[in-house]
Amino acid sequence: MSEIKPQTYKDPRPPEAFARFHERARTRDPDWAYTLVRSCTTPVALLLYRLRAIETGNVPLSGPVILAPNHFSNFDHFLMGTWIRRRIRFLAKSQIFGRNAVLDYIFSHGGVFPVRRGYGDEEAFETMHAILRRGGCLLIYCEGGRSRSGELGEPRPGVGRAALESGVPVIPVGIHGSQGIRSWRRLRFPKVRIHYGEPMRFDVVENPTRDQQMEAAAEIFAQVRELYEALARDGRDAGAEGPTYS
Repeated sequence: MSEIKPQTYKDPRPPEAFARFHERARTRDPDWAYTLVRSCTTPVALLLYRLRAIETGNVPLSGPVILAPNHFSNFDHFLMGTWIRRRIRFLAKSQIFGRNAVLDYIFSHGGVFPVRRGYGDEEAFETMHAILRRGGCLLIYCEGGRSRSGELGEPRPGVGRAALESGVPVIPVGIHGSQGIRSWRRLRFPKVRIHYGEPMRFDVVENPTRDQQMEAAAEIFAQVRELYEALARDGRDAGAEGPTYS
């Protein structure tokens, strides 16, 4: 497995530096940029990584929903959207925003918005809720960021907070095989399988405590772990579907 570069965890720029990205994410849906990026990444996912999905029908065809997968690779975002038609919105670390005008355009028009990790970023949560109020499909990684060990990490409170504050359906998702994507430079292309679990619902809690957030996150991640371990145990071809889109 190739070496992962050390993280620069905290972004020193103030929240105001990202206001324009949040404003667009809250008021506009992804446009042609999402379609363009998807058209480029889908052949890679299907041909090189032989991606298949299980139970895509668990993802609602419309209305607000949170997708809550594990996370090994930066390519997970694109893998998640390959077999479903909904345009997925997701967070990305703030360090990649405001550095390159072309990338900023692609991120903003492709449905990506920033999160200042390590700061308790309230702007990111407001953007998440604005997306859900507009009926969007929001991806929140249970572990908060990529697992850098090649094994499942531990849940973070963010997904639990979003689930409790919004009350929308949460789809736990197991992704197996994407930790091997970092080996592409050695021409190794692992098979990847994604299992979309059954929807989970939580009663709305207006201001959940951290303990409540962690309890909900742990409950979601327990389902993610079960899906992931089933893929690992039963083989990545078990139950794989053909191209049935949600």
